[in-house]
This record gives sequence, structure tokens and C-alpha cells, in this order.
Amino acid sequence: MSDFGKVAVLFGGTSAEREVSLNSGSRVLAALLGQGIDAHAFDPAEQPLDALKGYDRAFIALHGRHGEDGTIQGALEVMHIPYTGSGVLASALAMDKFRTKLMWRAAGLPIPDYALLTADSDFAEVEEQLGLPLFVKPAREGSSIGVTKVKARGALKAAYEEAAKHDPLVIAEKGVMGGEYTVGIIGDEAMPIIKIEPATEWYDYEAKYNRDDTQYLCPCGLPEAREMEIRKGALEAFRILGGRGWGRVDFLMDEDGKHYFLEVNTAPGMTDHSLVPMAARVNGMDYPALVRRVLELAAND
Repeated sequence: MSDFGKVAVLFGGTSAEREVSLNSGSRVLAALLGQGIDAHAFDPAEQPLDALKGYDRAFIALHGRHGEDGTIQGALEVMHIPYTGSGVLASALAMDKFRTKLMWRAAGLPIPDYALLTADSDFAEVEEQLGLPLFVKPAREGSSIGVTKVKARGALKAAYEEAAKHDPLVIAEKGVMGGEYTVGIIGDEAMPIIKIEPATEWYDYEAKYNRDDTQYLCPCGLPEAREMEIRKGALEAFRILGGRGWGRVDFLMDEDGKHYFLEVNTAPGMTDHSLVPMAARVNGMDYPALVRRVLELAAND
């Protein structure tokens, strides 16, 4: 166990996802300590980053800005501390849903139709172009924060204004309503697909973290050949952004069974509602083993 040296578990932080991060990080810390690893809590909102000097490795359980967007990764690079998850560039790209879409479209991957919104957008034209329902999102937030499902004509402008409170970069995305799925990535392997069936109208913040009636199906119900095809595509989508170590690729299905890649999470949740631990468990890896494996994959650019 001493091979890891002194490990900082980074969680909390200053983003809108602080509470989720505190939940994730406390569970990760307990799992590491339970295996005899010299792990310590580190909250960047309460401690200066130079206090990380002397640590041998970092487990990033921060979510959102300054935790997933390449910022903390860059600081750890400067201090030569190996860390979990993707490097600076991949973290920044994956956090930015707009630029993720640009790269995936250039690579020929299937993605939902979308539009970049500004205060000067012709909202009626965007509604006509994308159709209804559509989703409006801050491009650089996670956990469905600031996301609105637009179901009625004329409602897009208000949805844009809500999203813009969280991020000046806002996208509208065509609603793909045949089902929501996710693929966990551990090292070079795509985990079994999970199908997400919320009891609410869509998989919002409440369904993700606060409700116990969201259904997670693994096996996901897709034919085996189709599942393996999508898992392979998810790994490609992850690698196109430069992802490494571990992550999660979300995708949607339409009513005809066509899939569309949605986004990548380079520091997935590790709460008791989180998806990567579920998939890992189906794949024969319990929570402590998953945490240890992620820590083993820690690296520098």
C-alpha cells in the first residue's frame, strides 16, 4: 500500500457542484483509508494549493469549474504531482460541451443537432430549426445545473437567460427522446452500458442526486452486438478529446435506435447514486477496488 505514498483526495472546491463533490470525495477518502492508504482530505476552497507540496499523488474528486476544467490539473502539473483522470487539455475540452461537439462532429461521430445561443439569437428560428422539445444548457457546467427542457414555442429566450446566469456560453440541443445511457471508462476498457430511467420528466439534478426512484438498468437491454459497438464508439469519443485514466461518456438514443454522443465527464461522481461505480460493480469490481484502480492510473501529461 505504501507504493502510493502520501495521497491528497481533492474534493469540495468552489464550483456549483460543491455539495456533490463533498459527497464523492468523502466516500473516496474512506475507501482509500480502508485499504491502508495514507490518504488525506484536501479542500481547495479552504486550503492554499501550495499546501499540496509534499504529496506524492492526488485523487481528484472535484466536480465542475476549477476541478474538472483543467485548472487544478495545471496546478498539479506545475508541482509534478501525478493525478487521477485526464490531463489539462482533455479536461478543458470535455468541460466545454460546445467545443466537445465541434471535435466530435469533425471526427464524424453522431451528436444531436445543436445551436450556440447569444442574447441576439433569433430564438424563434432556433426553435424552428431544432424542433421541440429541446434542451438549453450552460456549456461549462455539470450535474444538469442551469439546464431547461423547452417544450413550448416562445420559451427558448427565458431558458437561455436562465442558462446564461451560470455561463455566458450557452447551447440549445435537439431533444433526443428514445432513452439516456452512459458508458464508464476505466483505463482502456469501456464498462457495461447503464440505461437511466428517471421517474421525473428528464434526468435532472433531483433525479441524479436526491431521488431514490430513478431506475438504473445494467444490463441495459440493448442487443449484445449493438452494446459492444456503442462501447467501442464511446472509447473512441473519449480518446478523441484526449481522455485518459477514467471517465464517463453519456449518450442518447432516438426512437429508431440510433445513438448520439452527448458529453464526457472526466471526473465522474463517486456518490452512492453515481454511475461508474454501478457499472464497475456489474463488471466484478467493488467500490474500494475501483477507487484503488483509478488511483493506480494517476499520471502527469
